[in-house]
Amino acid sequence: MQSILKRTMFYILFIGIWEGLFRLCIWPEYVLPSPVSVFKTLIHGFQNHTFLIGIASSMKRIAIGYGISIVVGILLGLLIGRVRIFEETLGSFITGLQTLPTICWLPLALLWFGLNDRAIIFLVFMGAVLSITIATDAGVKSVPSLYIRAAKTMGAKGWKLYLEVIIPAALPHIITGMKQGWSFAWRSLMAGELLIVCLGLGHLMMIGRELNDMSQVIAVMIVIIIIGILVDRLFFVKVEQRIRERWGLVKG
Repeated sequence: MQSILKRTMFYILFIGIWEGLFRLCIWPEYVLPSPVSVFKTLIHGFQNHTFLIGIASSMKRIAIGYGISIVVGILLGLLIGRVRIFEETLGSFITGLQTLPTICWLPLALLWFGLNDRAIIFLVFMGAVLSITIATDAGVKSVPSLYIRAAKTMGAKGWKLYLEVIIPAALPHIITGMKQGWSFAWRSLMAGELLIVCLGLGHLMMIGRELNDMSQVIAVMIVIIIIGILVDRLFFVKVEQRIRERWGLVKG
């Protein structure tokens, strides 16, 4: 209850400051709309299904791109973490690619795929796969060698060794990489939708900017924030809690 009260008071204070700045008329309304105007835009966007269509389109793209990045990222991380030749070659290459902003892949995406969903999905994939790969690699290398030797003496080998020993032991790192990859995937998705004309939340933000409708821009930003919070609370927080319970890390 104390946590809920603190959060409620924080948001009330934030909205109060926002309303106060609006009433001071420091900026014109099309630059800084009032909280009431943004709330009305938010309600109207859901009533006419504009936001629902945008959410559906964006979630479809991120589900495909992020899903592929999880599979590829975990496989690459396992190879780099366990096979020396991959660590010495592909590992350093991926570390270098991680420093490259995702938006730099946009020209290649447009040349390879054109102005369509595949280009945006590619950006989402590139935004998430490197973080997942590096986290999986770190998780695999952090597995105590004693676990692996003990599993081998009991007959575990090949994929059985990975599925029953290495991946479960590296899971905390993998989940951390997936969480970081999810945030990067969202940023890549919005960058792609802002620059490529298509249905989606990013395109709705672009329309608001072109029409000088800052209420719509902020309303879409609020929708994006809410989706991010929901995914974090409904998936990542629960998974992390289950992992802590499994490993006996929950404080009594």
